[in-house]
Amino acid sequence: MLLNTQHQSTSEDLPKGLPVISVEGVSKKFCRDLKRSLFYGIQDIAADFAGGRQHSDRLRPKEFWALQSVSFQLYPGQAVGLVGSNGAGKSTLLRIISGLIKPDTGKVRIRGRLAPLIALGAGFNPILTGRENIFANMSILGLTTRQIRQRFQDVVEFAEIEEAIDSPVQTYSSGMAARLGFACAIYTEPEILLIDEVLAVGDARFKAKCYRRLYELRQKGVAFILVNHNSQSILNICDTAIYLSRGSLMAYGEVNTVIDQYEADLFLTGTERSENRLTFPARLPQESTGIDIRALFFRDAQGEPTQTLLTGEPLSFCLTCESHSSYSGVTFDLRIVKVGGEDSVGNVLTIRGQTDQAFFQISPGLSELQLNLPYLGLSPGTYAAQVRLRKDSIYTFEIVESFRFSVVAHCDVNKCQFYQPRTWTLVPAN
Repeated sequence: MLLNTQHQSTSEDLPKGLPVISVEGVSKKFCRDLKRSLFYGIQDIAADFAGGRQHSDRLRPKEFWALQSVSFQLYPGQAVGLVGSNGAGKSTLLRIISGLIKPDTGKVRIRGRLAPLIALGAGFNPILTGRENIFANMSILGLTTRQIRQRFQDVVEFAEIEEAIDSPVQTYSSGMAARLGFACAIYTEPEILLIDEVLAVGDARFKAKCYRRLYELRQKGVAFILVNHNSQSILNICDTAIYLSRGSLMAYGEVNTVIDQYEADLFLTGTERSENRLTFPARLPQESTGIDIRALFFRDAQGEPTQTLLTGEPLSFCLTCESHSSYSGVTFDLRIVKVGGEDSVGNVLTIRGQTDQAFFQISPGLSELQLNLPYLGLSPGTYAAQVRLRKDSIYTFEIVESFRFSVVAHCDVNKCQFYQPRTWTLVPAN
């Protein structure tokens, strides 16, 4: 077993073409029984002092593999998304990489300064002020006092806590402490960032600022691993993804391919996905919440199903549902985000049926709900829609978290975020 400790270096010192992180056959086991866990811990410590553990690749009674034989590499400027359901081993892997815990088998090699954003603000002393905690936290991450002074104001401005900087951290809200922890980490100028579900801090505006900062860091060659249950966040930032399930590496490669497999295993089992269309299997009445979504697709101006979505052209978003009873007040909500790029944070379009008073009476059997758009205002690109099928704006029958589709254009839209159909006219001047 080998776990290389991180060393301080600059990006110029990093070997070109060599990975900044190498994870080779890493496994980690835990014990579900507290008393046995303490006993095994004492055994392992004694074995380490005696010259190494024996049979660390075997499970003892009540133990399980939190990670098993995981291998991958991270290169400068690369962004890897780490996905998986709760208990898949994502946080365990980040803690091993950051050096907080040791693997039972395998090795991790780190080249460059590493900043773990695993529990923002967890290392702050609540009695000390924000100013004092900045110096303490950033010094732990490898900066000198002079370097901290040079970046101090940038940290405070990014965290947006100027008025509270000389107050004890124990008086901060959880969001303020998290923002300060994020600012401290990113201004250490690391070569590697480990980010574990911490981009939910603050309001939507602050989240967007965090994503923009990560985008800028990546352009400078910073590599990072991002853990997030929101697939869109992974798609927006990362070019590669790792899918873990029960500690095992299920997929590793191009981000869209891995996210497709993850989403299919998570909530699209039996689903058929084709270009700009998603079809779901039928359910038995006892498995249903009342109405099931059977398909999401589009129709053109002539009412025909289409896979070609053109900017500026008429389009209908269609939802086929199957009801097992009669319901009134049925509608659906549509939330669309753009996938990929610096400006892809936040909603591009949100349409709620309740806002338009678009409530329908649904009879048993198949029905199709349509959202008719006189023209498609989305600019060319890839999008993801979250769809909620609801009753009376309160009860939710079903949610589709991610329906991805692509929009193309037959004209130049000048890199706009939104396309506005228009005409031009010359009129005589009075």
